[in-house]
Amino acid sequence: MALTAAQKKLHHAKMGNLWRDLVIIALGILITLLLVQMGALGQILSATEEQSYIGSFIAGIFFTSIFTIAPASIALAVISHSTEAYLVAIWGGLGAMMGDLLLFLFIRDVFADDVEGIAVVRKWKKVIARPHYGLTRILLPVIGALVIASPLPDEIGLAILGFSRTKTLYMLPITFIMNFLGIYAIALIAAHL
Repeated sequence: MALTAAQKKLHHAKMGNLWRDLVIIALGILITLLLVQMGALGQILSATEEQSYIGSFIAGIFFTSIFTIAPASIALAVISHSTEAYLVAIWGGLGAMMGDLLLFLFIRDVFADDVEGIAVVRKWKKVIARPHYGLTRILLPVIGALVIASPLPDEIGLAILGFSRTKTLYMLPITFIMNFLGIYAIALIAAHL
């Protein structure tokens, strides 16, 4: 299928946007890894442990990423020794919901649009548009929620929710409940050790 000049121009613009998005993601990963390596993230989390609600909330924000889940889990476990497990889970779940919201909005509104814009060839547009119809429209959000609840990185579940065009109104309670359950399990285990 031959592309028109306008389609080629749009394709090149979207490719530039996709590269920009990938550079932003890479920089975010690099900064996070540097914070973890320097111990800055651990210092931030341990400084907030005294204020259990604030500490749980901040640890919850960092609970959402594969790169920061380990120090966040440790901080949540330490906080649960002096605070009720359900309170740690509620505040941590709210923080995780906020962290997931930021990732979700970036994936859904910026990254997914750029990926779809690259697919100017008609058959690729059909493949990308397919999740918006039928059983996959219901199944993909369920899969995304299960990934968020699992030990897998939230980024994968959020990407599934983003590409399935799950509305933010539905995404927020899904991520809160799934992260609440994960944090509650950590807090219960830590409180009994």
